[in-house]
Amino acid sequence: MQAKIRFTLLLAVLLCSPLLIGGTVQRADFNARLLAAHNAERVRLGVPALAWDPALAADARGWADELAATGRFEHSVDAPGRPIQGENLWAGTPRAFAPEAMVALWAAEKADYRPGLFPNNSRSGDVERVGHYTQLIWRGSRRVGCATAVGRQEEFLVCRYSEAGNITGQRPT
Repeated sequence: MQAKIRFTLLLAVLLCSPLLIGGTVQRADFNARLLAAHNAERVRLGVPALAWDPALAADARGWADELAATGRFEHSVDAPGRPIQGENLWAGTPRAFAPEAMVALWAAEKADYRPGLFPNNSRSGDVERVGHYTQLIWRGSRRVGCATAVGRQEEFLVCRYSEAGNITGQRPT
């Protein structure tokens, strides 16, 4: 009888384990998956791949923590005396989105994108409808670092880029 109970408990744990680890599996290798999602979009356009930069990730961590603590959703201000970094922001339900889905939101802006000199890259004339995408694909950007932080109601993703993109008068690709 003991063996049957142990077997039943083991079977129950094994059957439930996908439910228990679902969020964890989705978040496995989070940074590598963010980088791969960025580079998948860049490869489609023949733009050089980005490399992960721990210093950019640390800067992103500081701003993500600030957004989570305050609940604000706004871009950071460039620090005086420091090289300008590009920045993309995302917010959503905590721990509900895979890194690929986060980057896909920025990549979806390509539907309104048109080639040309920045900021004239939006078919609608509204650069804010393509600004995340142009930073994502910006040819001059070579490094990226990202971080997430969870606030009271939202999870925030901050990605920082160097060289910064979205430079007036330049072409994204």
